Amino acid sequence: MPAHFGNLSTFLVEPSSAQARAILDELKSVGLDLVRVFADGHSALAAMREARPELVLSAYYLPDMTGAELVARMRKEPELADIAFILISSETRPQALEPIRQQGACGILPKPFSRAQLLTALETTLEFLRRDEELAGDAELEELTVLIVDDSASARRFIHRVLENLGIRKILEAVDGRAAAAILAETMVDLVITDYNMPEMDGKALIEHIRTQSWQSSVPILMVTSESDSGRLAAIEKAGVSGICDKPFEPGVVKALLRGILANR
Repeated sequence: MPAHFGNLSTFLVEPSSAQARAILDELKSVGLDLVRVFADGHSALAAMREARPELVLSAYYLPDMTGAELVARMRKEPELADIAFILISSETRPQALEPIRQQGACGILPKPFSRAQLLTALETTLEFLRRDEELAGDAELEELTVLIVDDSASARRFIHRVLENLGIRKILEAVDGRAAAAILAETMVDLVITDYNMPEMDGKALIEHIRTQSWQSSVPILMVTSESDSGRLAAIEKAGVSGICDKPFEPGVVKALLRGILANR
């Protein structure tokens, strides 16, 4: 099993002692054993302020708050804002999960989850937390300029950190498509990473603007979205997106796009 999870300091927030034991067994089976367990959100937050973990795994329904409220409170405190977060829940309602997606979660795992699902979430966590030694330091990557477009500050911060870990240094941000279009009118970029649902100008409208009206009409565009409607996704692909990945964000998709950009330079 992957030994590189062994030193990942982790908090597990799970009110059911039986489920906490089952999850702990799964975590230990993949080499993650530096785990402290809490039964509610307030005690976990208090402990985070005393000894900051690298990762928090939480159930959705806690005695004193939801998992969505827990991660929202973490994101509002500067000292806790960059802690990686994974939800473990049988909750499937979009209205319950969407706030967690928008907070820059590393993963949303079902109950029960498979070993493969756990490993994917933990690998994403490492890519969020740590420098990619394979790509970081590449002089060509350091010259690339990437524009992040998302109305969620937490989601932008999450993507920003992943890009920095990959060695990207020139990163611009916009809060919606209209602001992004203004930046693109004046600044050349090598990659646009955009959300779909945004005020003013959404991701689809931004892609259409770039492909038909911008002087940078051929720039690669990655859509990062929790949108699941097949009709809307088909329209996004037709508009000319270079790739689509889910929220939670998958750093591997960006790695592939970056390699393609460098290969075509």
